Amino acid sequence: MKILLILKREYLTRVKKKSFIVMTIIGPILMAALMIAPGLLAKYDNQKIKTIAVIDDSMIFFKSLPNSKFIKFDYIEHQTIDKFQKNFENTDYYALLFIPKNILSSEKVQLFSNKQPGIDIKLHIINTLADNIEKIKLLKKNIDVDVLKSVKTDIKLDTIKWTDDGTTEKTSTEITMILSMVTGILIYFFIFLYGSQVMRGVIEEKTSRIIEVIISSVKPFKLMMGKILGIALVGLTQFVLWVILTFALVNISQMIFMPEPEYIQQEQSQSILSTEQSTNQNIGKNINMEEVKDMFSVAKTIDWVVILGSFLFYFIGGYLLYASLFAAVGAAVDSEADTHQFMMPITIPLILSIVMMQSIVTNPEGPIAFWGSIIPLTSPIIMMARIPFGVPYWQVILSIAILVITFLLTTKLAAKIYRTGILMYGKKVNYRELWKWLWYKN
Repeated sequence: MKILLILKREYLTRVKKKSFIVMTIIGPILMAALMIAPGLLAKYDNQKIKTIAVIDDSMIFFKSLPNSKFIKFDYIEHQTIDKFQKNFENTDYYALLFIPKNILSSEKVQLFSNKQPGIDIKLHIINTLADNIEKIKLLKKNIDVDVLKSVKTDIKLDTIKWTDDGTTEKTSTEITMILSMVTGILIYFFIFLYGSQVMRGVIEEKTSRIIEVIISSVKPFKLMMGKILGIALVGLTQFVLWVILTFALVNISQMIFMPEPEYIQQEQSQSILSTEQSTNQNIGKNINMEEVKDMFSVAKTIDWVVILGSFLFYFIGGYLLYASLFAAVGAAVDSEADTHQFMMPITIPLILSIVMMQSIVTNPEGPIAFWGSIIPLTSPIIMMARIPFGVPYWQVILSIAILVITFLLTTKLAAKIYRTGILMYGKKVNYRELWKWLWYKN
């Protein structure tokens, strides 16, 4: 009963704070902005056409470089770089492209400007010149360019999964990788965010001596658990509100700013195509509306109940495991500045989990992935990163069992440190001292 009272006090105190309200409002706005911004930018992009002067000493590319949506080439004859530079400020040119006589052998050109050119301009020039030079070299070797183009083949690989009931469903490695990375990073973020809140809360109560009043009516273990569970509930509340508000904001924004989503998607896709064709021919060919539709259809086949259920469990399990350690650290020190020596062993497994995720998404069934998802200090992030790829049930059950057992053990050990350190002031604590606290009986 006392744990519930402490939980209620901790929960109500934190959800009424201005910082909680502000973050609950700002978070969904930022996430919705990230989702809506690309479409809005594509719709309202008023980028001016940049005219680039071309001095072609080779006389190979005269009026043969294709213009793009925002780049126009203007060819200048009987001009040198030095003469052009003197009058450059009085012209409307964005830059000067100089093509030397030995372009076919040197394969180098120069772009002069009083500004730093954008990557889109650089890539457009590189790819258009490369395409033209390749054609010239092919003709010199008596190879028909059209024949070469006709034999080039773009393979589309569909990944099909056999389900347990014998049916098949289309999957996407790209979507699975994104989902894996996002869920893993979110758990990392939430564990750090709310775990550190537990530590700061313990330090604040300890330094303000409020703890002396509270501890007279409740046992240290119950106080610690009430605080941990209260902040966990705060985290879940904020997460649910973020999901609901983000979903609402995205839909409202689409209705206001993009009333014709299909048209905008098509316009954005065409814009991407026109840009990519000038910068990367292969990528440009592959991007089309059919693939976008495929991605949405694949997203619908994902078992979101399993994903969300796993996310909630590993978020809560990982948080409870680390929050007990954060609480023990908070009880052992007098100020937040003294926490650094104890925080390093706690944060290393979390940081290591994020580093390991890069190899997990490429080989989700490898030994690193397996042991990372079993070891309790890394399993909340690593197992969550593996689940979108599909994990055998026995591995999930083993991971859950070890995580729960480890949580119970760490909570018991953390409670011993907590009950001793919570009323200890003015003493610099080291690892040797903490070891002694673990064996105190009273």
